[in-house]
Amino acid sequence: MNGYTSITMDEAKEIFSTQGDYIILDVRRADEFAQGHIPGAINIANEDITDAEPAELPDKEQTIYVYCRSGNRSKQASAKLADMGYTHIIEFGGIIDWTGAVEK
Repeated sequence: MNGYTSITMDEAKEIFSTQGDYIILDVRRADEFAQGHIPGAINIANEDITDAEPAELPDKEQTIYVYCRSGNRSKQASAKLADMGYTHIIEFGGIIDWTGAVEK
């Protein structure tokens, strides 16, 4: 078991169409994030997620939706977060498949 759940981009888009108590986490580099990201997302680069809990994610029970560019880094980051004890990690692939709005 990898400790996190994966859903499709369409499922994520449906979830994000309603307000909810969740975090959208973009794990691309800051320069990639600045070029455009899913509205409301926060940015912590996959490379910056080590074995220390990120200050931006203080609640290990919080639902966190994780994405990157293509889906590779989001899987890595999701596994690292799950290994740290985060219990509601949901990975949904890469922004290259995102058809919704993007903000800069």
